[in-house]
Amino acid sequence: MKTSSRFFKSIAIAIALIFACQYSQAQIFKKLKDKINQTSSDHVVNDAGNATDKAIDKTEDAAGNAAKGQNNGNGSDQSSNSNSNNSSSENTASSVSSSSAAPPTLKTYKNYDFIPGDTILFADDFADDQEGELPAHWILCYGQGQVSSFDNKKVFALVSGEGGDHAAVLEPRMKKKSGYMPDAFTVEFDMYSPFAKEDEDIRNPWVGLNFYGDPGAPDDPIRGYDDWDLTPEALGFYSGDLKSSSPYDLKDDVKGENFVNKWHHIAIAYRNKQMKIYLDQNRIYVIPQVATLPINKFGIRVSGKAVVTNIRLAAGGGMNMVGKKFTEAKIITHGITFDIDKSDIKPESMGTLNMIVGILKANPDLKFEVDGHTDNTGEAAHNLTLSQQRADAVKTQLTQMGIDGSRLTTKGFGDTKPISDNNTPEGKANNRRVEFVRK
Repeated sequence: MKTSSRFFKSIAIAIALIFACQYSQAQIFKKLKDKINQTSSDHVVNDAGNATDKAIDKTEDAAGNAAKGQNNGNGSDQSSNSNSNNSSSENTASSVSSSSAAPPTLKTYKNYDFIPGDTILFADDFADDQEGELPAHWILCYGQGQVSSFDNKKVFALVSGEGGDHAAVLEPRMKKKSGYMPDAFTVEFDMYSPFAKEDEDIRNPWVGLNFYGDPGAPDDPIRGYDDWDLTPEALGFYSGDLKSSSPYDLKDDVKGENFVNKWHHIAIAYRNKQMKIYLDQNRIYVIPQVATLPINKFGIRVSGKAVVTNIRLAAGGGMNMVGKKFTEAKIITHGITFDIDKSDIKPESMGTLNMIVGILKANPDLKFEVDGHTDNTGEAAHNLTLSQQRADAVKTQLTQMGIDGSRLTTKGFGDTKPISDNNTPEGKANNRRVEFVRK
């Protein structure tokens, strides 16, 4: 594939999806022709963190080496959420080339402080869905969209409708149609926004969230909600019943051509009507007062050629025990995540790891057994080995962050100790976890 130093052209999805649940065989994305040559940004790293940086550099080489050479075809968690302990399925051939941008590292997430909720309510990476179909675990409320293959991942993508429709709105299929949102929650997802400057009708691709706050509002995706949209230029807020604010301009190092043609991890934490929004390793916005009414449900929107995957809603979040005397028997975490069927720790795990380091430093006599757990996907023996490798990788990371290794032991349990039903995506996501058991 020929590359360009500035941009690549995207080619639109070719076959329309009929909204009334009759849809044609989808044509997967065509190959992108040009890519931007970019390097990862370490702008949050400063001189004061050099010692930690060196330690993390060593960890990036060491952690997960035990898992290399495994047969991924027999591994666990093949259809799991990357924000739980895995990425989306690697079994689907990519229909477009990968981004040329270097992936984020543990170093770039050194100061990350996002901690996801401790109980996963909904999780989906579309791995169980057929390309060209509507996603099974979602309700399509507006526009036209389908599951497609992109960059070795299953994603949700827009199919442009007639009359200028360039957005699709999804709501998760929950047992309760509304009112399932807890008082405190986190939402995470991965998005990719291709360069689309020359496509006049969809030149500003974005992914957005709807937060429905009025229980009496009509069942209409364009009424009775607050929403925000993340574009390559800005984070914008728009309101139906709730207070709105002006768009927040992204910083130059993550905006425009520095935003497009690469994957981004988005994380949102809501508590006491305050919302914090993270773009990759940076907290980019804090909304002091989101709503006057409780948020009852959420939806996700895709516009233009942007795609989204690995969506997770969890109850709780923002657990802060740093500096406090630790008295609990154990900590169950879902924020330490791994590459699929490997023990390589994903960068967004640093929020939870930083919390664990803070607890151990505040309680110098405290010792933990680090326990790895998987869901029941794959062979039990392989899951047992993988969970031990992941627990070992976490110990390695913590010791490289300054914790005495004698305070940590490790044990892998594989899929032998589930805490949720393995028959649902969110149940599997809850079972993929790392526990810190007090010794």
